[in-house]
Amino acid sequence: MFRAGSPSHTLLRAPLLPILLLLVQAVGRGQGRASPAGGPLEDVVIERYHIPKACPREVQMGDFVRYHYNGTFEDGKKFDSSYDRSTLVAIVVGVGRLITGMDRGLMGMCVNERRRLVVPPHLGYGSIGVAGLIPPDATLYFDVVLLDVWNKEDTVQVSTLLHPPHCPRMVQDSDFVRYHYNGTLLDGTTFDTSYSRGGTYDTYVGSGWLIKGMDQGLLGMCPGERRKIIIPPFLAYGEKGYGTVIPPQASLVFQVLLIDIHNPKDTVQLETLELPAGCVRRAMAGDFMRYHYNGSLMDGTLFDSRLQLTCSIILLSGDKIPGSAVLIFDVHVIDFHNPADPVEIKTLSWPPETCNETAKSGDFVRYHYNCSLLDGTKLFSSHDYGVPQEATLGANKVIEGLDKGLQGMCVGERRQLVVPPHLAHGESGARGVPGSAVLMFEVELVSREEGVPEGYLFVWHEDPPANLFEDMDLNKDGEVPPEEFSTFIKSQVSEGKGRLMPGQDQEKTIGDMFQNQDRNQDGKITVEELKLKSDEDQERVHEEL
Repeated sequence: MFRAGSPSHTLLRAPLLPILLLLVQAVGRGQGRASPAGGPLEDVVIERYHIPKACPREVQMGDFVRYHYNGTFEDGKKFDSSYDRSTLVAIVVGVGRLITGMDRGLMGMCVNERRRLVVPPHLGYGSIGVAGLIPPDATLYFDVVLLDVWNKEDTVQVSTLLHPPHCPRMVQDSDFVRYHYNGTLLDGTTFDTSYSRGGTYDTYVGSGWLIKGMDQGLLGMCPGERRKIIIPPFLAYGEKGYGTVIPPQASLVFQVLLIDIHNPKDTVQLETLELPAGCVRRAMAGDFMRYHYNGSLMDGTLFDSRLQLTCSIILLSGDKIPGSAVLIFDVHVIDFHNPADPVEIKTLSWPPETCNETAKSGDFVRYHYNCSLLDGTKLFSSHDYGVPQEATLGANKVIEGLDKGLQGMCVGERRQLVVPPHLAHGESGARGVPGSAVLMFEVELVSREEGVPEGYLFVWHEDPPANLFEDMDLNKDGEVPPEEFSTFIKSQVSEGKGRLMPGQDQEKTIGDMFQNQDRNQDGKITVEELKLKSDEDQERVHEEL
């Protein structure tokens, strides 16, 4: 039970000479004292009264074990206890360092197993005993619980509890890792956990910051993987242990969840998940972008998700993103542009007949269109209303980019227009149009009416009549009321001699023209009031009332 000459150490063999004498005397007495059943015991009696459900390994000869025990005599009197000393027995089994009965009684034990051992004298301290503690020929009774077992030939034992479906990379030496762990002794006693501190354990692998066994156990792990790592003492804290929480010669068990991994030499890793067909332009430095994203840590923990974000905004910080965290963004680009971009124009189809005249500023046009975002999201379509859209080009009736894209078109031509936001609805957007959105139009010019120069309401196709006022004064009374003025203008249009500003209410346009000529606003035009706009502007390009 005790090391020779030192009763404070338990279950160790006595010196060689007393043992030899013990064996001679035991043989002479016929194997020691009687068992409780009345006959002498020939071997250790083992009662396994608690067997754990899981037993990954059993004690074998040459293993190093740590265990607690109570030792008593047949009458129940205690002669020794590791509990009283608050110190486990830590020793190698089967190499002669323990009494033979204890060596045999420990064989095949599982961690956390409890046994009762009855050791006959010839397998204990024989006829000599231990002076003052164990009488000669004493049968010994031990209550033992095994807490640890390992062998000097052991390596780190790694078992994967959960393997993620996707493994972008595995841990290698010199990597920086962040992981959570629960640390226990082999009997399940917890000595440390990262979860209680509310943060991961962050360190380099293979650089001397970790115990050797943990360095080995982390190698090859994937982010999101869970492992059970069993480390023998000589790859952990060895003979000294660690403070009061890890005893000397203790095997350690770690349940590890790897959160993320990176190397100081890493660069940004890009993986294209989906590339749309017909990608003719890729984002460059200086471009303004709109995109959806999900931001997560490497283990899949979502920390942010937004609908729109420009590339200049810094993402979340603080408690949502831990220090030294690797960030993963799943990005869907909606559109991008450069502030210097013009309207991109692509002709999809030409009209079947030769086109001699194209739309220009001032023309009144009718066109069908489909409008969408660059990612294909449909916004508006004239086909939904069953009639073409109408607009006078150059009159600020449509967004600038669409106006530019319609100019130069032939009737029947189809075009694709890509309009950057500075030529569309800008940073503020519009109803149904997000801010800073690039718009794509498919347009078809249905019809075109030639317009009039800016500032004009009516133009002559030829020179105006030489006696304009006389022709306009239908009843020849020397004045032209609104009715006569309207009748005259309409006749000029119907005879093809002139044209009104297209796309406007004809009556309102003629009324505006009359108001412009009725300079004293008395409800009639006199010969003194009537002037051509060309006379007023000193321009002879067009003549207009």
